[in-house]
Amino acid sequence: MGLKVDIFPALQDNYGFILQDEASGQVAIIDAPEPRAITERLSALGLNRLDYILNTHWHPDHAGGNALLKKRYDAEIYGPHEVTRIAPLDHTLKPGDVFRLGETALEVIDLGGHTLGHIGYYDRAGGQAFVADTIFPLGCGRLFEGTQEQMWGALKRIAELPDETILYSAHEYTLSNLKFAESLGSDLALEARARLIREKREHGEPTVPSTVAEEKATNPFLVYPLKEKDFAAQAAKFGELRKAKDRF
Repeated sequence: MGLKVDIFPALQDNYGFILQDEASGQVAIIDAPEPRAITERLSALGLNRLDYILNTHWHPDHAGGNALLKKRYDAEIYGPHEVTRIAPLDHTLKPGDVFRLGETALEVIDLGGHTLGHIGYYDRAGGQAFVADTIFPLGCGRLFEGTQEQMWGALKRIAELPDETILYSAHEYTLSNLKFAESLGSDLALEARARLIREKREHGEPTVPSTVAEEKATNPFLVYPLKEKDFAAQAAKFGELRKAKDRF
């Protein structure tokens, strides 16, 4: 028994994630990007329930479906307080909390930076983390609200998870991220991963999820900062790369 995860496309380039605790049958979604896509996917999976919505941050493509889904399924909505800026929230979560989906424990981790209150959900027993807009295959989220130090702290926490941890990111940005990574030089050992990414996209397949090990080996937003000697230097290198990507 464990946590089943289903990934499906939503909106233009979002991914949605349906979680089902196999022991209890309880069902949750990570974020609420598009009510119709979520409802159709639940139906396709033979699920006529949605017990919880677990928001990661307040952006409309992540929390905009809260109200409609709550009305349809009477789902309880959990997430960081910042979600209340645009959408209903029944229960506030903060880093260090543990949300229980049936017998599955989801640890709430601090991923602030993309937004100030961004959180992630870590299924330690199952070796998987839902990281939304903090890290992507070969990339990371923009600094809309946080500082480079805050965002680097979030990325470093992800890098410190076990190498085999599966990372579920919330967007399909990988081809763009790959082009930027390739522009930085040949020391990222990208060739094999680049070939696989391009093959997947040619066939319309998602490049999400990835693993901590893959990102530590090839994601420039981890590889280059981690070569620096201390946190301050790492954050500075990260900030330099993020600004370069913004201009790319």
